[in-house]
This record gives sequence, structure tokens and C-alpha cells, in this order.
Amino acid sequence: MSASDPTAKAELDRITAEFYAAFDNRHGGPADVGRLRRLMLPGGIIVATGPSYTAYTVEEFVAPRELLLSDGRLTDFHEWEVDERTDIAGRVASRTGGYRKSGVLDGEPYEGGGTKTFQFAHTPDGWRITAFSWHDEP
Repeated sequence: MSASDPTAKAELDRITAEFYAAFDNRHGGPADVGRLRRLMLPGGIIVATGPSYTAYTVEEFVAPRELLLSDGRLTDFHEWEVDERTDIAGRVASRTGGYRKSGVLDGEPYEGGGTKTFQFAHTPDGWRITAFSWHDEP
């Protein structure tokens, strides 16, 4: 696999799109944040940066987001990638991209965006996310 491997790039594009889709609860449908358990390696790490730094395990990240996206506080929500750069080196890859998000939080319009970075590894089961981090714009 090389940086110009179109099959690997297409698979990483698919996984990233599925990652963002996991948070979508528009039109009254349930978000499927739990799919991150399948997209990520079990020992994956998630890091939020910004005013404060927080590191999560997959479970520590998924549980509160499942609640937030299902308890009625955050509705009509979705995130999407607006640009990206993906580097593939053999059986590892990294992706950095801008993203936007929109929804209704506690009855008020909610919008934002920032940057997310992903690390991937090609495992016997295919490409998986090993880590991701993000920084929201102020």
C-alpha cells in the first residue's frame, strides 16, 4: 500500500464518512454512536483539545454521546467533513480535516466546527481507527 493506493484511500474515505454519520440524529432518527466500537480498535484513544485537554477510551467517549444524542437535549444534529488530507504509508495512515456540525442544543440552534485528526492501521479485519483527536474553533 502506498500514498497513491486508490483502494486504501477509498476505504479510509468510507470509514471517515461512517464515523461522522455515527453522530447523525436528524429527522428524528437515532444516532448510532455505538458503531465507533466497530470502527475503532478496542484500545483506541480519543483526545479533545482546546481550552482543556481530555483523553478518553472508546467507552468513555461513546457512553455520554449516546445519552446526549438520545435524551432530547441535542436534536437534528450532524457533523460532516469539509476538507481532508490523507497520508498512507504501508499499513498505517493519518488523516487531518476540517469539519462542521449543526443541530439544536437545549432548544437553541447549535453550530460549530474545527479540525479532526485520525490515525488508522490496516488490521487482519481491514482498516480501523486507532486514535482520533479534535479541536473545536472558538
